[in-house]
Amino acid sequence: MKAIIPVAGTGMRLRPLTYTQPKPLIPVAGKPIISFIIDQLVELGVQDFVFIIGYLGEKIREYVERSYPELHTVFVTQEERLGSAHALWLARDQYVDADEIMIFFGDAIIDADYEAFKNSPTSCLGVKIVDDPRQFGIVEHDIDGNIRTLLEKPKIPMSNLAMVGCYKVREVEQFIEACAYNIEHDIRSIGEYPLTDALARMLEWGTEFSTITVDNWFDCGRREVLLETNAIFLDREGFATEDPPPFDNSIIIHPVHIGPDCDISNSIVGPYVTLGANTKLEHAIVADSIIGEFARIHDIVLRDSVVGNDASIGGLRQSLNIGDNTEIDFGG
Repeated sequence: MKAIIPVAGTGMRLRPLTYTQPKPLIPVAGKPIISFIIDQLVELGVQDFVFIIGYLGEKIREYVERSYPELHTVFVTQEERLGSAHALWLARDQYVDADEIMIFFGDAIIDADYEAFKNSPTSCLGVKIVDDPRQFGIVEHDIDGNIRTLLEKPKIPMSNLAMVGCYKVREVEQFIEACAYNIEHDIRSIGEYPLTDALARMLEWGTEFSTITVDNWFDCGRREVLLETNAIFLDREGFATEDPPPFDNSIIIHPVHIGPDCDISNSIVGPYVTLGANTKLEHAIVADSIIGEFARIHDIVLRDSVVGNDASIGGLRQSLNIGDNTEIDFGG
């Protein structure tokens, strides 16, 4: 079995953070998003990985090769972003000989019964009910519970069961043929060649698919979801820093993850804060936030914030002499 992880996207919804940091490397509870995916697959026994990179792809490659030297990894570059099926078709030579493949998109963290997923006797789709299925590839069933069709971002959806970015494909050669068919016949959805359409082509050709409902799906493409995911994982065992070193005149409100070599003074940190390595905080209050490595935060109150690596933020300190019956609102 081989794992294919497309990570060529630009992360537009997280800009300006993703101008210099690829979304899969953004930390959640002290751990890059992509490492959640790799670790889950390694636990299943997967050792062969194909990464499809593009925007800022060298940073992803450098991280994977440094952090997982024991794995067999191949990197394929998608120069022109024409959709996920196009990306997977470009990498076809790297997995055409595999008995089966697992495809995981590199910007989502998923809790699921992966053993059941791996052991499914058919090709399998990870799914979950969503509020607005128009934003996703969806699965429609017939009255007998069989998959009738797969549709990419339908304007008028007939189902709210979304595919969440994890797939097992047993018919590897047919999958490559389906991708090629849509590309050769220029069959697109919303101007691209999405994976959903390739899977729909396989379904049309008679491939049997099953679904597995995932327990949790954290689509970390938006700031609010990223922060919510950070908080959820900090509440789980093994992610928060249990016994941080003493910091000068500072209060740590758990749970937090504090990276190595942080310098914190005259500050309040937490709850639900991830601090990257070598971060420096002075006269700051930070809560419900993710702060990147080598950032400097001083004289400021930050809540519900995502701050990139090497950023420097200085706030506004007030010295006030306020009389009776006064109301002041600084916009917080």
